[in-house]
Amino acid sequence: MDIDNIPEGKRLIAGFAVILLLVAGGGIMIGRTLLAPADTVATESGGGEAGKEEGHVEGFVAMDAARAGSAGIVTEEVQSGTLGAEIIAQGVVASAHDGEAVLTARADGAVVRLTKRLGDPVRAGEPIAWLESRDAAQFAAERSSAQARVTLARSTFEREQRLFNAKVTARQDLDAARAALAEAEVELRRSQSAASASMVSGDGRTLAVTSLISGRVTKADARLGAYVSAGTELFRVADPSKIQINASVLPADARRVSSGDRAVIELLGGETVGATVRSATPSLDPESKAATIVLVPDSGAQLTPGQGLRVRIIPRGASPTASIGLPEEAVQTVEGRDVVFVRTAKGFQATSVTVGQRSAGRVEIVAGLKAGSTVATRGAFLLKAELGKGEAEH
Repeated sequence: MDIDNIPEGKRLIAGFAVILLLVAGGGIMIGRTLLAPADTVATESGGGEAGKEEGHVEGFVAMDAARAGSAGIVTEEVQSGTLGAEIIAQGVVASAHDGEAVLTARADGAVVRLTKRLGDPVRAGEPIAWLESRDAAQFAAERSSAQARVTLARSTFEREQRLFNAKVTARQDLDAARAALAEAEVELRRSQSAASASMVSGDGRTLAVTSLISGRVTKADARLGAYVSAGTELFRVADPSKIQINASVLPADARRVSSGDRAVIELLGGETVGATVRSATPSLDPESKAATIVLVPDSGAQLTPGQGLRVRIIPRGASPTASIGLPEEAVQTVEGRDVVFVRTAKGFQATSVTVGQRSAGRVEIVAGLKAGSTVATRGAFLLKAELGKGEAEH
């Protein structure tokens, strides 16, 4: 369409309409900008970052118990006490006096049967090996002979009893028969006890080697077909629930320890187990010149005889103080400050502490930490790294 042919009046009307539309649109935009609420503008321009900073706590590492465990972080409930009060000693896990049994051959013979191997569980009174022995036949023969003599003596006594009642024989004959029966019964009990102690089989050919306690076979020296002498050690059985810790301490420290004192057992990996002092040996080891302190671990401790570990004994006569002893690994340096990571409901909080003396891998906390708090010991450096990463993000 040719614009020149459009009447001038119409062109003026169209131009005026365009101007009105432009003015109206600009007014709306200006109104929206000027009248917009302040909080809306703030939200659009960076409210998300402000909300993130608002929930941040300085020195806090968010970490639940499952994540901490998978990361290898070990915690410990701290107790009051100075490093000077603790007695640090090396110990070895051993079976208690009633927790291990040595099984020996009761007579000479050849091993003809084995039912248990090293590490197998065994019950008290359960046979684990059989010996074919000449002594077994002798025990069985003595038992049979004693039984036959008892049968004959009883028959003789019953006959003499009838004759005496009929006034045919004298009382002395009856008394002699009674004495012979008593002697035969004593011999029968002796032979039966000997056969039972040797675990003679019914056919009188083999002797059984039985366990005295329930537990697991920790040593097995018996070999099928081997000939062994009486008294030869064949097996050892230990009950893993009946154990003790033998700790070696200096004589001067041993005099400070009493039965009932508490102790802490330090395991590999930073874990700890509570224990109680049961007794102290009255003499010193001739080689190490050290005294042995016997500790009984708390129930539930998973320890193995022969395992080496370190113990910390806290004598009851030590002077109580407010200071706390921790492993050196528990104390980390953050921005030039000594801190420990205290366990909270949702993670760990870095807490500034004042450090005192250090000894045998332990450090004394003299201020900044309360007894009863739970702190990270092993793996505390991981929390330090996590804290540094979180601070860098914020």
